[in-house]
Amino acid sequence: MARIGRRALLIGSAATLAALRAKAPASAQALPTVKVASAGIASDIGFFLALKKGYFREEGLAIELSQMANAPAMIGPLGMGQLDVGAGTVAASLYNAVAQKIAIRAVADKGSMRPGYGFSGLLVRKDLIDSGRFKTYADLKGLRLAVGTFGSANASAMNEALKKGGLKWSDAASIIALQFPQHLVGYQNKAIDASMTNEPTATSAVQTGLAVRVAGNDEIYPAQQTAVVLYSELFGQTRPELALKFMRAYVRAVREYNDALTNGRIAGPNADEVVSVLTEYTFIKDANIHRSITPAAIDPDGRMSLAGLRNDLVFFKEQKLIQDAGITVERIIDTSFVERAVKELGPYKPRG
Repeated sequence: MARIGRRALLIGSAATLAALRAKAPASAQALPTVKVASAGIASDIGFFLALKKGYFREEGLAIELSQMANAPAMIGPLGMGQLDVGAGTVAASLYNAVAQKIAIRAVADKGSMRPGYGFSGLLVRKDLIDSGRFKTYADLKGLRLAVGTFGSANASAMNEALKKGGLKWSDAASIIALQFPQHLVGYQNKAIDASMTNEPTATSAVQTGLAVRVAGNDEIYPAQQTAVVLYSELFGQTRPELALKFMRAYVRAVREYNDALTNGRIAGPNADEVVSVLTEYTFIKDANIHRSITPAAIDPDGRMSLAGLRNDLVFFKEQKLIQDAGITVERIIDTSFVERAVKELGPYKPRG
């Protein structure tokens, strides 16, 4: 794996942030500002709802929200303290950044598996299902597989699917990394046979008859921690009260989101409000898509699955993607803010 120098990573990412940052309204300048980056995806709903409903403002915070492509693009600005809060998957790149003394910590759940909420799952090309070529996980042997990116939770989930069939990573004919929308093209061209695909692409592949959903990751990998909230360590250490205020607002918003979830869909009592916020802030502008796909689950108390994180780290080490073989999950997490926020807010009480 090509290694990027720490200085180059920080400078390049900082330049990206500077180009994309949206300025806070003038009326908010009197409040202390927290700089937040989002990839504009549905599992960032905690940020969006807290901003839309004024939870950050109630905590006395002004939020400067920027859009960045993914968690790797956020690493440099977070490490330099130019960005306070980010979000994304816990990938091999995060462990390597921390090993290089880039000060980032995973602090709360932003996407995890819960029964009925497998927003990522194993798809198999429909003709392989119809012909009987694929019947069980063992039939992944010799197939051409696709994941979103290597060194990610998504790739680790594919590894879990292989393990359910008694197989190893090397038992596939090939495994390639494709952005999720390209999975559709791969199925159309019969360039791939199966994939580990996130929503909304997974539902699109099924609705268009290209693939069959074999199982969601809530079945394949129920302990998986797919995405987290990231804090700059400088933010947590130099402005701990602001970091706690941010977390209180975030947990309140995540609980609102949980109230909108029922039967594997956004269909709860406040679903209209949540869907409206998602169409405003994410790249999916069709409300019907948000209502029809399997949404992300987020723990209402922000708890991360340490078992899932540890399992993914074992996989990254097996793939020789980790620079410091001795690094542990504990090196990259800080649960103190979410634990204190939950203690102050009290237990989650679902609507109805």
